Amino acid sequence: MRRARKITRRFLRRFWRGLQEWCGDAAYERYLRSRGTRESTHPPLSAAEFYVEQLDRRYSRPNRCC
Repeated sequence: MRRARKITRRFLRRFWRGLQEWCGDAAYERYLRSRGTRESTHPPLSAAEFYVEQLDRRYSRPNRCC
């Protein structure tokens, strides 16, 4: 019984991480991990600052879809 619970818990954890990656919710955590591996003199952005920067980056380019 414990083994089945452990396997189920592991599956759900991996599923949740995959879902976060797919919809973009894990972007800030990924950013923090990458900041930890690189040398930088600037402190990391807060979650709110990161979100605003992502929006600026996404919508600052011209969109010629129509």
